[in-house]
Amino acid sequence: MTIRNHRREAMDLLKGQLKDKKVSEDDAKRGQDEIQKITDRYIADIDTALGVKEKEVMEV
Repeated sequence: MTIRNHRREAMDLLKGQLKDKKVSEDDAKRGQDEIQKITDRYIADIDTALGVKEKEVMEV
């Protein structure tokens, strides 16, 4: 949940910069794509760790 909150905050910040013309639309799109990739990577890492932990618990 926290990861998604950080993603939303980063996206909102980027949208604000686009609105204020501090970044171009292309840069904003690239930024959004990068934020999503990072979010997906960390969620996958958490899912993997959770799977390992579940396996450990089930063995006991």
